[in-house]
Amino acid sequence: MALQASSFLPSALSAHKEGKANGGLKDSAFLGVNLSEHRIKSSFSSPLLTSGKRLNASTIIRAQTAATASPAINKASPEAKRTLRKGNAVITGASSGLGLATAKALAETGKWNVVMACRDFLKAEKAAKSAGMAKENYSIMHLDLASLDSVRQFVRNFRQSGMPLDALVCNAAVYFPTAGEPTYTADGFEMSVGVNHIGHFLLARELLEDMKQSDYPSRRLIIVGSITGNTNTLAGNIPPKANLGDLRGLAGGLNETTGSAMIDGGKFDGAKAYKDSKVCNMLTMQEFHRRYHEDTGISFASLYPGCIATTGLFREHIGLFRTLFPPFQKYITKGFVSEEEAGNRLAQVVSDPSLTKSGVYWSWNKNSASFENQLSQEASDVEKARKVWEMTEKLLGLA
Repeated sequence: MALQASSFLPSALSAHKEGKANGGLKDSAFLGVNLSEHRIKSSFSSPLLTSGKRLNASTIIRAQTAATASPAINKASPEAKRTLRKGNAVITGASSGLGLATAKALAETGKWNVVMACRDFLKAEKAAKSAGMAKENYSIMHLDLASLDSVRQFVRNFRQSGMPLDALVCNAAVYFPTAGEPTYTADGFEMSVGVNHIGHFLLARELLEDMKQSDYPSRRLIIVGSITGNTNTLAGNIPPKANLGDLRGLAGGLNETTGSAMIDGGKFDGAKAYKDSKVCNMLTMQEFHRRYHEDTGISFASLYPGCIATTGLFREHIGLFRTLFPPFQKYITKGFVSEEEAGNRLAQVVSDPSLTKSGVYWSWNKNSASFENQLSQEASDVEKARKVWEMTEKLLGLA
């Protein structure tokens, strides 16, 4: 399949950006084929919540056999009252793409209030209205993951709102596949890792305390991973491959003035920086699970919702790639997933009672059935996860 991709999208094609030649199409790597066998697990998404009506015997039987989109709780139990309020879910990057589709899917159930955490308030408001989201089902708060001050201010603003926090979805991402030189966050970190990993790490660490205090029956912290960071897949083996090395770049602050902008300490590569950041995301999810799941009951998960070939994540790629990649995924690899479908899948991980297992990396098969996927050796390395956690804490002054 990788050979088909290279023949369909010639690697010799190039474009120039800011006077630099781009990296070609070496990173056209969103071919969702895993090299290992997986146990397939059906997913359920039909909405069913408890209501004010008394459940009779037939209703209980139906409820036990129906697929649900929120925790099924016996009306007579003490937990029942908790389901009478909406759940509150914070979704980063919810003004477009996967984040917006997920926000829409949750808001349409009428059982979730979605906090759209975005850089551009007006863009988010227009996107919500365009998607047909009812105003009572969403709110917007400013968040710029490229600024640690902004992350901390978001946490303060959220707490001042008085809302409990039941789910946090770390979805926002930046991707610079053709960049010849690194750009940096307000705090001096290489942009891809600074936004995708470090900004989300701080946000999740701070809001974990809020999630601990929630009385919602099923609390979840979700980080969006990527197949391109998993080298046990065909997509993950298309150069440049993700590789964190000995983490010397992360230890040095991800800045060329102190060492290297790359986590492994190597030469800057925009496509690899993105893939490395996704490995960090998946390692972080597992470390959250090991450190906090048993004591808090919070479920920690990552996922790959499928190849969303039309997503704005590719806006920095060359024009020919953006034109050819969607039909290539639709008709050649058959791996194409619409933003709507991907959003429904992520919404399942937020709300579906069958997807509560913690420490899992979720994927979906060609029939849109969810299953517990296998991470690559590096993306599941327990010792490396610990080191990434501790080094990131040190950079943030949390150690």
